[in-house]
Amino acid sequence: MVKKIGVLSGGGDSTAINAAIRAIIKRSEQYGFEVFGIKNGWEGLIKGKGEIISSDFVSGILCIGGTKLGTSRTNPFNVEGGVEKVKENIKKFNIDALITIGGDDTNGVTNKLSQYDIKGVGIPQTIDNDIAYTDYSIGFDSALEIVTDAIDKLHTTACSHQRVMILEVMGRDAGWLALHGGIAGGADVILIPEVPFSYDEIIDVIEKRRKKGKEFSIIVVAEGAKPKSLDQQVTSTGKVDSFGHVQLGGIGDHIGKEIEKRTGYSTRTTILGHLQRGGMPTAFDRILATRLGVKAVDLVHDNDFGKMVCFKEYKIITVPLSEALKEQKPMDLELYELSKLFY
Repeated sequence: MVKKIGVLSGGGDSTAINAAIRAIIKRSEQYGFEVFGIKNGWEGLIKGKGEIISSDFVSGILCIGGTKLGTSRTNPFNVEGGVEKVKENIKKFNIDALITIGGDDTNGVTNKLSQYDIKGVGIPQTIDNDIAYTDYSIGFDSALEIVTDAIDKLHTTACSHQRVMILEVMGRDAGWLALHGGIAGGADVILIPEVPFSYDEIIDVIEKRRKKGKEFSIIVVAEGAKPKSLDQQVTSTGKVDSFGHVQLGGIGDHIGKEIEKRTGYSTRTTILGHLQRGGMPTAFDRILATRLGVKAVDLVHDNDFGKMVCFKEYKIITVPLSEALKEQKPMDLELYELSKLFY
């Protein structure tokens, strides 16, 4: 019988994680569960850092971005003795079940730990919005508003200086932010990781616009996008995290230099970076996080573990973690083709 739930947030942060934590605590108190807040993701369970949290912990945090519990990109399976320490601390703190808030890496650890009889439920949280079986992940809608606002602002300065403006947004292997933000903001070219791009096609769009008297262009590119001429994505530092992901960044500058070389047109690149993770969550994200958090506790109450709570067609559903994490959500290529109508 579950008496205490351990809660952690892992991986990259977003604006509505606190809303999910708040919902978990409120529902848990209704069931009579204690909630143990684990500090800084899986690192907290390795190092034994955490505390009992209650309604006081989440008072006033619904509109605050980030995560009050902290986060990290720590993988217990890549830390010497990491899994053993996780098991020891779960026993030490008398944690009966885990609720993990994060992307495929964070929840992938939860799925793997099931082989050690560690019970868990996952909540999808990633601004990349690349988790299968959920239409929206926590944080995507808020990040999308930031991307759209940035494109809106870039239009005025691009027009004033007759420049090609390039906005680089997050998206390692998924172009959801670039695609949705590009359409909402009226970008002239959208480049995503799922479809290698051609410089000839980009320049063709720019030249056609100039012939119509439009002497500026806005290009939105996901950090993981790559030209057909390259075999790998553009990296910034070459650093690799605990899950084996190399740090990306710089594709925007790469594109800008190539356009200037080929056309002579003035270009400027803006890398939106971590601004996409910050700020206040949208109303949609707050409600989504609340619904997913409540449902996660319901699953724990019903002893229905090894599941991920998902948002599908405006309903909250559950999917086995092994299925939800098996593959990346396929890109909506029909929407991508539609976006070209406005180039």
